[in-house]
Amino acid sequence: MTKFITDVTYDKQKDLQVDIYEPDNDSSNNKILLFWHGGGWFRGDKSSFKELCSKIAAHGFTVFAPNYSLAPQHPFPAAHEDSINFVKWLLKSKYVANKKVDITQIGASSGGTMALNIAGKYGFPTVTWSAPVNYSKWMKDHQKVTASVDGRKELGLTNLHDINDAFYKYFTLAYASSEDALVLKKIDATSYDYSNLQQLLMINSADELSPIKYLLDFIAVLAQQNHAVDLKIIAGNKHAMSYSTQYLEQSLNYLLNAIK
Repeated sequence: MTKFITDVTYDKQKDLQVDIYEPDNDSSNNKILLFWHGGGWFRGDKSSFKELCSKIAAHGFTVFAPNYSLAPQHPFPAAHEDSINFVKWLLKSKYVANKKVDITQIGASSGGTMALNIAGKYGFPTVTWSAPVNYSKWMKDHQKVTASVDGRKELGLTNLHDINDAFYKYFTLAYASSEDALVLKKIDATSYDYSNLQQLLMINSADELSPIKYLLDFIAVLAQQNHAVDLKIIAGNKHAMSYSTQYLEQSLNYLLNAIK
């Protein structure tokens, strides 16, 4: 049975906590998985993912599900900085310090964007589910879109692409707090340092919130830097958590193979 430890403070100044799920088999505690929740940086909470994190722990991982600062009260780079501060805290904690530990990650949606930044800095094997990777070019390509957290209710939109575009613009502006291209480019995944990037699996539906053309451009940039990327395109328009149950086993097997 998974041991669940809730609300462990990793940043006293910002009062940020992490939930920890320990596997029943103590011999498996050398495997850690960081789960970064999505929500467009303006919503989402670690408490919503107890069932998922428990399933991951059942595969022998000690799972850490951190919260981070949310927009618009805390715009970029707050969440990115929080995620790095969490990793620094973890590396000094009793769970890692002076031990041989394999650290991996799964990041959902915007959490996947942050996971990319961490993967580049620390080399943790990583799986992203529908990670948006571009904001500057996307905004330039969608200047006429009206931002809305729920375009169906607020704007009367009926087309799924239009609803997704309205939401994409909403959460981008909420986190960037600006339409300044220089700010948006700093959030773009291509701006991160990938010097230490190792195994990376990116999962994305063919027609969803995270447009394929921007994802392929991002992968091309990594390829130019001689990085290998595993890409899985799923038919349909599901986003991140909506296909998580279906592809959890594949994601975990990928990470387990990466740390063999």
